[in-house]
Amino acid sequence: MVPAPLLVLTAAICTQTGQAFGKQLSGTIGAGGVVALRLGFAALLLLLWFRPKLPDRRHLPWILGLGTAIAGMNLVYPAMRYLPVGVASTLQLLGPLLVGLLGSRRPADLGAAVVAGAGVWLLNDPAGGPPHWPGLVLALLSAVAMGSYLLLSRRVALLTGDTSGLVWGVAFAAVLGMPTGLLAQPVDWAPGVLPAGAAVATITAVLPYTLEQSALRRINAGTVGVLLSLEPAVAAVAGLLVLDEQLSALRWLGLGCISTATGWTAWTAISSRSRRARVPAEPPANA
Repeated sequence: MVPAPLLVLTAAICTQTGQAFGKQLSGTIGAGGVVALRLGFAALLLLLWFRPKLPDRRHLPWILGLGTAIAGMNLVYPAMRYLPVGVASTLQLLGPLLVGLLGSRRPADLGAAVVAGAGVWLLNDPAGGPPHWPGLVLALLSAVAMGSYLLLSRRVALLTGDTSGLVWGVAFAAVLGMPTGLLAQPVDWAPGVLPAGAAVATITAVLPYTLEQSALRRINAGTVGVLLSLEPAVAAVAGLLVLDEQLSALRWLGLGCISTATGWTAWTAISSRSRRARVPAEPPANA
């Protein structure tokens, strides 16, 4: 059996390498076209693979919310028009970090927030020219969507008890994202575009979702969070190898700050839960 941490790391490599290829494809069909093909093919492939049952009407608001969050996460693709893959993906990680910090009562995590803030400032590389505000705004909106996705996906999984809610959420994201993406810019339907879109969807959505679902059955979400803190480094390497995107020393430092803050927050959450689990319950007063 493949170790669960290896599944999570493989999912991260798939996601970030696929995003680099998606950015490359956007040069032909635009970021909107990449989003449309990614969501469309991901929904189709997941529906065919899992054949989910129709959702309960009581669960629909949560599933629609999940689909909206998944569609919002795809704002990282137009953000990459202005930012390197590693920078956009690192900013997107602020969403899960914020979720972890909001649920924390540990004073030490305030330091993680400060480190993450410093990382954001360094990622913009103040010495490298004017800020790329459109890219920063889009990446941060994608981060908000990613944080919402983490909260909603857990809720939907608890409600449905299987992957059907996630699959229908992706399908709704396709309903939202495909028309918007196709209308944003005329798509050049050159030979090879559809297979390339299907490949990006498979690498960035179908495989990661499947691998992470399998891993979460064996390890907790906090451990997954620690492992996913490596995604910015994976994204930066993918951007370098696929797109020859060079990051300055300041941006590498900023990437490291945000990854460290995310890993610290997830790891201390795991340690805190472990300590609470080891504390024996107090005997009743009348024992």
